Amino acid sequence: MLTKRIIPCLDIKDGRTVKGTNFVDLRDAGDPVELGALYAKQGADELVFLDITATVEKRKTLVELVRRIARHVNIPFTVGGGISSIADVNALLENGADKISVNTAAFKDPELITRLANEFGSQCVVLAIDTKQEADGEWYVYLNGGRTKTPSRCFDWAKQAVELGAGEILLTSMNHDGMKQGFALDITKRLAENLSVPVIASGGGGKMEHFKDVFNQANADAALAASIFHFNEISIPELKEYLELNNIPVRK
Repeated sequence: MLTKRIIPCLDIKDGRTVKGTNFVDLRDAGDPVELGALYAKQGADELVFLDITATVEKRKTLVELVRRIARHVNIPFTVGGGISSIADVNALLENGADKISVNTAAFKDPELITRLANEFGSQCVVLAIDTKQEADGEWYVYLNGGRTKTPSRCFDWAKQAVELGAGEILLTSMNHDGMKQGFALDITKRLAENLSVPVIASGGGGKMEHFKDVFNQANADAALAASIFHFNEISIPELKEYLELNNIPVRK
């Protein structure tokens, strides 16, 4: 059985790690390179670095930061934020990133996914989806760091993206982000059980039980969290030990 992955996420703004609640009220959480190196040492399986204002501010993810991360981190890491071309991806991969994450640019130009998959391989292309459940019970896609609602439904967009060549889905529930009340099990389960690529659950991890639930009940391939790791609420070694005790396969 494939091991389940634990992935710390580092949201970056102005070169610093930040964390908010429901995508707002950001507070400083430290230096991203130092945090990334610490998590690698503690046994994280992968890391995700998201330049959360790159798309909004129309600037590119900082290649220099990626270079610094690669020098200090010995596990795979994904970089996202403001990526919209083959040239952007090339620069990031050449400087040490293992995968890239696209979100708004891919939604606006879905063929971008195919171009990137053809050039670098599907395994390199992670589609990030920020989704919110509305009053009608449907999960809708949001763009620009959660600022812009679209009429598209989350599952439909995820399915289309996989058909276009996305090799992994990073699914963030805006309703659950930073709330620490548990992951969005229903929408995660729907994607995980109906798509042919791995699904990373994001948004809502607050207790070790939440990770057990998203693996057991929603069949997520990986679980991503931020503040519980940044602010030392749960350590990666104790989380993995807990999951192992609950018969969830993890890499020790």
